[in-house]
Amino acid sequence: MTHTIQPNNPETTRAPDATDIPAAAPGPAAASAVPAALKRRIPKYSDLAPLMQFKKPEFSKEARLKRASTVWELRDIAKRRTPQAPFDYTDGAAEGEITLRRAREAFLDIEFRPGILRNVSKIDLSTEILGKPSRLPVGIAPTGFTRMMQSEGEYAGSQAAEAAGIPYTLSTMGTASIEDVAAAAPNGRNWFQLYLWTDRDRSLELIERAAKAGNDTLMVTVDTAVAGARLRDVRNGMTIPPALTVKTVLDASYRPAWWFNFLTHEPLTFASLSRYTGTVADLINSMFDPTLTFEDLDWLRETWKGKLVVKGIQTVEDARRVVDHGADGVVLSNHGGRQLDRAPIPFHLLPEVKQAFTADNSGAAIMLDTGIMSGADIVAALALGADFTLIGRAYLYGLMAGGRAGVDRTLQILEKDMARTMALLGVSKVSELTPDHVRLLNK
Repeated sequence: MTHTIQPNNPETTRAPDATDIPAAAPGPAAASAVPAALKRRIPKYSDLAPLMQFKKPEFSKEARLKRASTVWELRDIAKRRTPQAPFDYTDGAAEGEITLRRAREAFLDIEFRPGILRNVSKIDLSTEILGKPSRLPVGIAPTGFTRMMQSEGEYAGSQAAEAAGIPYTLSTMGTASIEDVAAAAPNGRNWFQLYLWTDRDRSLELIERAAKAGNDTLMVTVDTAVAGARLRDVRNGMTIPPALTVKTVLDASYRPAWWFNFLTHEPLTFASLSRYTGTVADLINSMFDPTLTFEDLDWLRETWKGKLVVKGIQTVEDARRVVDHGADGVVLSNHGGRQLDRAPIPFHLLPEVKQAFTADNSGAAIMLDTGIMSGADIVAALALGADFTLIGRAYLYGLMAGGRAGVDRTLQILEKDMARTMALLGVSKVSELTPDHVRLLNK
């Protein structure tokens, strides 16, 4: 008779047969085989005391922010504390929001390639951007109507950036004046973002004010020939300032702190306007010039004596061309997905632009925004060739979650993320990051 012998599985214990089982010793000897540590007993108070570390519940803003360990958790807090219309204005994008979703997925679809046995006892996150140092390789992007998100608005952003040693960019559509932001953060590095208007005299006035207030960089945005179809704003009836309708009053009943702050502070004013009432799309379409060409960029280069950056670059050809017309840097950006849906993803475009600039021996800075929600995202962008990154939504989530303290918390989270990611990659300096540290999946 043939016997089949099954291969051994080292993770499976063979069931013993009767001949393998030794006869149990009778009586007390069997009980003594149980280790003392496995015998049940009534616990002593001295054993329980070290485990009984009950803490008094904390409900303060500081405690709430401290519990947030990711930007996503700050977003959750922001959503609970902010009325729907301003929250959706920040959180939303154009049309089906496909571009925003793809931009965030781009940072997920990577593989880090760590190096081992490197000395990473000290991590240096400092870098240089546009000729000056920055303590972190990230700055605050220009955001419109910021005091509508939370009453501290641009003041919180600029002061947090000053404290962190990074640049802050004030938007043309910011709800604080160029002069007031400069006064709020006198030792900060302030940049000004410009939308070129149909009225060139008004644009020139803004440029002169920015220079006089000490802004060293002008960032001109070029992807807003017309307003994008931001459908959340349409559905919410979003206006500037927010209107007190039946819907907003009901919404306010769940978020009284926001409305109290909004109604008891100075009404919204703008870096470029004294007052405005209407929809965001109407404002953009009435102010911004759809006839802009590269000749207008030449005019800006002649007019502005500081660093000039062009934001809204979405092709390699345009990146090269704006540098040829005098730009000191570019921001690869699709406006956070808020203009053209299905637009190119800056993170995917980054290696191509880096390769083109290297081939051209260009010293122009490459910056990137859109989709950044963690320090690991920033490290990935730097590894693939970015000189610097900018955050918009990420810092606004912190602002809505807790004002200035919330912005500080955002930057703390990102800094900790970056330091940890670099250490695990075996990198101690930003300059040591290379494309070898990141692999794009599904590309």
